[in-house]
Amino acid sequence: MSLSIGIVGLPNVGKSTLFNALTDSEILAANYPFATIEPNTGIVPVPDARLQVLEKMYSTQKVIPATVTFVDIAGLVAGASKGEGLGNKFLANIRNCDAIIHVVRAFSDDSVLRHDESAVNPKGDIDVINTELILADIQTIENRIPKIQKEAKANPGAREQLEYLDSLMRHLNEGTPLSALPSLDYEAIGDLHLLTAKPVIYVFNVDEDTIADAAKQAELNDLIAPVRSVFICAKLEEELRGLGDDDAAELLDSYGVKERGLNQLIHAAYDTLGLQSYLTAGEKEVRAWTIRKGATAPQAAGVIHGDFERGFIAASIVDYDDLVTAGNEQAAKAAGKMRTEGKDYIMRPGDIVEFRFNVSK
Repeated sequence: MSLSIGIVGLPNVGKSTLFNALTDSEILAANYPFATIEPNTGIVPVPDARLQVLEKMYSTQKVIPATVTFVDIAGLVAGASKGEGLGNKFLANIRNCDAIIHVVRAFSDDSVLRHDESAVNPKGDIDVINTELILADIQTIENRIPKIQKEAKANPGAREQLEYLDSLMRHLNEGTPLSALPSLDYEAIGDLHLLTAKPVIYVFNVDEDTIADAAKQAELNDLIAPVRSVFICAKLEEELRGLGDDDAAELLDSYGVKERGLNQLIHAAYDTLGLQSYLTAGEKEVRAWTIRKGATAPQAAGVIHGDFERGFIAASIVDYDDLVTAGNEQAAKAAGKMRTEGKDYIMRPGDIVEFRFNVSK
């Protein structure tokens, strides 16, 4: 499965600068509204140091990491749900993403303020975007309800769906994003692609002084808790582009930062969406595969190919750490670290797997 994340926010909050840094792209990043007209897409590998270790161990022909697709969506403005700015066109682009990164400006920049005279106001900016997403969802449900009302006259199932949509409307009209509800029936609303039902990660775009300021970060985090937040200095991320690992680590350390923004965002996205990776390894290929936490061995096999899941027989598994300690597969087998698991096995993040399957014609 390929993870797709939409980057949204008001104009001039640093979305495109952040996108450039994360994806090593050269899209236009300018301090005026709608510098991004069409959504820009970048596919980046999920950082995973284990792949390089396995590459050497197996002398493999190629390495394929898991990937994340970032979509830089043009700045939304108040009234976007009614067509203001470039309006619903941008909201439609968000509907195809698995999650949303909401970039919030938390830095001062004279060049920005010359184009946008408003003061830095993270809470106000967050409220504007959330309001537009809520209004867009209200409109989507309102457009669907007449159809369900007709079906409900003869279909009890449709009546239940109508009642459920009415309950969601009440929450939305109270200003509550659907992702804040204790539970959602995603099967009932799946085809609506409701925006506020998508998991959100807030990215506060801070300046160099705030990137390691725990007190200021706690203050910003309180605005959106308990939703996940990440603090990134897009300007610093730009400086990291093109640097080698050692130089990048030295620059990050000088600011008191442990990880690049890309790593932080991917970790946050995997945690928020309940995802993990497992590995396959051999002479032809070393590869990371993304699955949901709690996935069974057959479900994990299905990510490779549907036939693997349908014809699943067993999975031969070794833990990554055990394999590295042993030095190679043969030594891991001799040490009793290779095991065979069946259909009920729940996958673990360190699993290196070879699936056995048989699909009858």
